[in-house]
Amino acid sequence: MKFAVLVFPGSNCDIDMYHAIKDELGEEVEYVWHTETSLEGFDGALVPGGFSYGDYLRCGAMANQSNIMTALKDFAAQGKPVLGVCNGFQILTESGLLPGALLRNKNLKFMCRTVTLKVENNNTLFTNQYAAGEEIQIPIAHGEGNYYCDDATLAQLQANNQIVFTYSGENPNGSLEDIAGIVNEQGNVLGMMPHPERAANEIVGGADGLKLFKSIVKQWREQHVNN
Repeated sequence: MKFAVLVFPGSNCDIDMYHAIKDELGEEVEYVWHTETSLEGFDGALVPGGFSYGDYLRCGAMANQSNIMTALKDFAAQGKPVLGVCNGFQILTESGLLPGALLRNKNLKFMCRTVTLKVENNNTLFTNQYAAGEEIQIPIAHGEGNYYCDDATLAQLQANNQIVFTYSGENPNGSLEDIAGIVNEQGNVLGMMPHPERAANEIVGGADGLKLFKSIVKQWREQHVNN
């Protein structure tokens, strides 16, 4: 399976994402600069964290105007997996690929630590290697991770089982209903604030995030290799 790691001016988690795919997962991966106009030849797309365009205007707002975003929207429309982490999640909401928005943390402070997540839906292409209700340890590092949406959108997320991860115990940023990660209606686009790529090897404190990437590869192989 071949992954694209999108890179914008100000991205700073692109190397972490690349490492998780190449060295921990053992799959193909390439960086794709934001000025590119195609994702042809890739099987999955990863939108990393950081501070794209310095977070000017709003987090992810300027990145959404980049050339590569048209290709990413087409890529997602084809049903291919798209993962956005932290600033990547913010970019996905700005682009309309996911509903809602990420607001300032409730305490108005940047937070960087490991949190506990609960797997609310393990029947997605991103979570099939987890158990339902499994609690995992994943790092966060954000100042605007407070997920918000209106009542109608929340009802839709709940009805469609689109809430994939929630914060368990402590809600570090004030997110609505403890939401830490959601998928689109089709289930092929995931946005989450915590960083699974920073939890891909026990040497850095844990490998709970690696199962997320293994889940993507497992489903892709079932669809493309075993058929």
